[in-house]
Amino acid sequence: MDTLLPIGEFQTFLVCFSRVGGFISAIPVLMSKQTPMQIKVGLIFLCTLVLFPLMEPTVQPVTFGTITFLLLMISEVLLGGMIGLIARMIFTAVEYGGTVIGYQMGFAAANIFDPQNERQLALISQFQNVFAILIFLAIDGHHIFLQVAVESYTLLPPGVFNISGEAIPYLLTLSTRIFFLGMQFSAPILVVLLLSGLILGILARVFPQLNVFLLSFPLNIGISFTVIGLTLPLVTILLRREFDDLGNRILTLLQLLRY
Repeated sequence: MDTLLPIGEFQTFLVCFSRVGGFISAIPVLMSKQTPMQIKVGLIFLCTLVLFPLMEPTVQPVTFGTITFLLLMISEVLLGGMIGLIARMIFTAVEYGGTVIGYQMGFAAANIFDPQNERQLALISQFQNVFAILIFLAIDGHHIFLQVAVESYTLLPPGVFNISGEAIPYLLTLSTRIFFLGMQFSAPILVVLLLSGLILGILARVFPQLNVFLLSFPLNIGISFTVIGLTLPLVTILLRREFDDLGNRILTLLQLLRY
């Protein structure tokens, strides 16, 4: 009896579904646990239907056994998790910079619950994280994942997944940029607060009766918010540079996973 969908084509669709699912789940906005699972699965299914005609010619026809087929799908989802790790590093750097700023301006105890990651997060970190997400969506950063998902079948066919090469060292190298980027995001505020502390120290020596300790809290908070507002264009440039280079980093990882 003829079937509406051949078994081989259906298996190929499931392989594409697994990889697209991994890539879609790696998008920072959709990683939130607040997003209902039904919406995630539905979006992955629709994206797979749209991208499947582009992906199918690049997928080699293979007769899958049960165990081999399951392992292949797991490796495809794991690939998406590694891609998501690269994107998550940028937002982690933003949160780290916001934490440093918050501690220096006197918001060490001002933590709020982050529903996206289900953990306590510094107030300034949450602000910068939301700002980074808005920049990511404004420059259509989520389109990078869909484009790379299609190109990935040329660089890394299904079943070719080698983590014993240079892929893991490459991820470790990228992870070192978290602290570097975090300090870039927080450097202007830290410099101004350092100068503010120096001036207050001089005033404390000149006017011993001045309560510098109480004066420093509102002064540092006001100065910090002013500098944050003035340096938002600079932060936007840094974020755009990182997001523009995100596609090249993902393609580099795919090439390293092949060898």
